[in-house]
Amino acid sequence: MFNIIIFGAPGSGKGTQGQILTDRYQLTHISTGEVLREKIRKQTPLGKLADEYISKGQLVPDNVVIDILTKFFADNPTSNGYIFDGFPRTLRQGEAMDEMLAEKNESINVVLWLDVDDDELVERLVNRGKEMGRNDDNLETIKSRLKVYYQKTAPLKKFYSKQGKLVKINGMGTVEEIFSRIEKVIDSLSTKI
Repeated sequence: MFNIIIFGAPGSGKGTQGQILTDRYQLTHISTGEVLREKIRKQTPLGKLADEYISKGQLVPDNVVIDILTKFFADNPTSNGYIFDGFPRTLRQGEAMDEMLAEKNESINVVLWLDVDDDELVERLVNRGKEMGRNDDNLETIKSRLKVYYQKTAPLKKFYSKQGKLVKINGMGTVEEIFSRIEKVIDSLSTKI
């Protein structure tokens, strides 16, 4: 089993690259952001709670997101491996994921950090907001999301670097160029996929 975290700021391309990785390597993909946006669309109690945070550019509380991951594992007990997109977003979530994987005698193999300049992130998010109609992709919320990322999520770089699992990927360029860089890393790390 091969387990990958796609890590980066909002707009770094985690979802796009996660989907390509899923197709290329036949892994099971989870995007906690997509799960939450679906709950918001359906106006479930969880969706209403999540919307209160997401619409302000804040992170959904750790316990809610950890519960989503717990349910995801229960619903997907067999897999060649997992691609985690948008999870973990805090140190507590990273520790919880390590614990959950350890219970399955598994661990994260690699954390792919998509490194993208802030100006490019803002441009990508504003464009995505226009194209996809995402309420959380407006300039005010984007600035808040980036601030939260640097305060709460970026410290995970140190957490995974200490484990020897963090690999920095240049996240600038075309989707294909970025995936080519990712593919080289994955192929050099494992023959398991």
